[in-house]
Amino acid sequence: MRSSALILTLSFVTGACNRTPEVKREAPPAESASPQVSAPAPPPPAATRSFKVPASERVVAIGDVHGDLRALRVALRLAGAIDSEDEWIGKGLTVVQTGDQVDRGDQDREVLDVLEKLEASAKAKGGALVVLNGNHELMQASFDFRYVTRKSFESFREFSARATGAAERVSEAERGRAAAFAPGAPYALKLAQRLTVALVGDSLFAHAGVLPGHFDYGLDRINAEAQSFLTGQRPTLSKALAAEDSPVWTRFYGGDMSAASCEVLGRVLKDTGAKRLVVGHTVQKDGINGACQDRLFRIDVGLSAYYGDHPAQVLEITSSGTRILTAGDKSASPSTSPSGGAPKKSKVPDSALHSSP
Repeated sequence: MRSSALILTLSFVTGACNRTPEVKREAPPAESASPQVSAPAPPPPAATRSFKVPASERVVAIGDVHGDLRALRVALRLAGAIDSEDEWIGKGLTVVQTGDQVDRGDQDREVLDVLEKLEASAKAKGGALVVLNGNHELMQASFDFRYVTRKSFESFREFSARATGAAERVSEAERGRAAAFAPGAPYALKLAQRLTVALVGDSLFAHAGVLPGHFDYGLDRINAEAQSFLTGQRPTLSKALAAEDSPVWTRFYGGDMSAASCEVLGRVLKDTGAKRLVVGHTVQKDGINGACQDRLFRIDVGLSAYYGDHPAQVLEITSSGTRILTAGDKSASPSTSPSGGAPKKSKVPDSALHSSP
């Protein structure tokens, strides 16, 4: 399930390291007809928008939120982005959220709405909020609703009357969500304004990771293809995004990293001019951690209540280095010096690599 360009370049990756395959998914094939609903003409996708984004003096990365508004607020306050009234206060701060805002939790509509509001207020107040699309955002536009809660379906019921075509043929309980997220529909258009891969300052961000083949294929191209699919201008999700080794699906960076795996990472960093790669997607049961001499950070700590009661953590990046900030810990210790610390072995169990999407 790869384009010829990805096959050529990713053969190096698969030969370099044995990967645990992604759990089998039931999402529609990449080349099948995608659901459509009638909607106002969408804005043009940001096809010319570069994956390179200017960084503020301080960057804070937040991992998967999965429909938990409280967890999002805790993480944003830990980052110094918002106050107790949810107003943006992070002047000189760039926050990057690495995708998977939806599914598993009851408040994913509220999460999306709050992030949209904060994107605008951050820009107006001298900061920035960069929100990426993950696999669960793209799943919505493909009508893959396996991880949607009953309450979250209900929160989109008002869109049911707009459903046409494939959205009209889903079950009544799912119809409102289908009408909201189908390509070209209101919430799909919100997602279409985002990037999938972003280089923020000297840090590269993607929900699941960037492999050499992705760079060879074109990171701007990957971003544009995601946006074109979400606006309805592209009838299908491209193979580069639907494949199990895509930037929103790969588990290559989620577990133990061998020397060969770190070499793959090194090529990506060299190609993109980044110092580090920051990813979510695979829950790290022992919290945020680094690998490959802290050139890789895994920041999905299971923030959502779905995963239990875990302390919120975010990753701070400045010119002085990186720090892991933990809720309730007033003496967060630096994770690495500017020159990079010693290699850290992932504590993720093998079973985590077999987890659901």
